[in-house]
Amino acid sequence: MKLSRLSRLPARWQARALRTGFNLHPAFRATGGRVIQVSPDLLHIRVRLALTRRTRNLVGSIYGGSLFAVTDGVHAAMLMARLGPDVIVWDKAATIRYRKPAFCALTADFRLSEAELRDIRDALDRDHETERTYPVELKGPDGTVHTEVRRTLYLADKAWYKQHKLRDSAAGDAA
Repeated sequence: MKLSRLSRLPARWQARALRTGFNLHPAFRATGGRVIQVSPDLLHIRVRLALTRRTRNLVGSIYGGSLFAVTDGVHAAMLMARLGPDVIVWDKAATIRYRKPAFCALTADFRLSEAELRDIRDALDRDHETERTYPVELKGPDGTVHTEVRRTLYLADKAWYKQHKLRDSAAGDAA
């Protein structure tokens, strides 16, 4: 499901549709992760990454690529769903820190707040673009942090972004 269609659904169905969309998307399924919970306000998503034959590396722990990939796109989807179609959201950068090998299933909680959304809207109104960095910890059942991921997202007002891109491409053509 495209995120632009999410806002057309009744509010009580949006969380279920977002969870189902993630879990059915081939790229996300390939990570080995599953979205297990989406809050009704779309400000919290919990993802589970199981240790399976498909996610196991040579030494028997969860493969680093799965740890990294399972965090891809979650904050971006949350922001797109909450900020609406007039905002561009792109992943800009990410870093990962492996703290401890994972020989068990892990969970990751992705959170936003209403205050963060207000700050983003204010920044977009003022500067037309902004960046935000979101930390995510992948934890074992006992709460032990196995991996830390920091994702930096670029956000821009869509009308400004299109005009800015047209101006840049015109300047590039003139050169």
